[in-house]
Amino acid sequence: MTDTGLIDSVDRAILELLVEDGRRTMTEIAERVRLSPSAVKRRVDRLERVGVIAGYTVTLDHGKLGAGFEAFVELRFAGDVKVEAITMAATSVPEAQEVFTVAGDPDALVRVRVTDVQHLRDVIDRLRRTGAVIGTKTLMVLGAWRRGD
Repeated sequence: MTDTGLIDSVDRAILELLVEDGRRTMTEIAERVRLSPSAVKRRVDRLERVGVIAGYTVTLDHGKLGAGFEAFVELRFAGDVKVEAITMAATSVPEAQEVFTVAGDPDALVRVRVTDVQHLRDVIDRLRRTGAVIGTKTLMVLGAWRRGD
């Protein structure tokens, strides 16, 4: 195995364990993959070095922070708008969590997090005023599930 980004089944098992819980100890991972803690640490260090592990994060309970309402807003732009301008329009709104520019209709999907329906209306109005937005469609999230990245 080389540092070119190739990974084996043990690396994949380590990655799955870290995706489940990024705070797992090397000892706990080592027990699960049947390696020594130092061997696991070397593998994790290599996976970080080659960029397979891009970082570690915290998962928040946004409902307890007052912004538990989530929606996707489809954005449509005039045909001559550059992709960078589409991204800039959406990222100018602080409630935007993610922006996906896509081929086809719509031009972008923006995941927003807000406190309530009125806050969502305000965000949509701000997105519409960013310039070249010619249409929106909003999809409210009822529930979510995510596979480890």
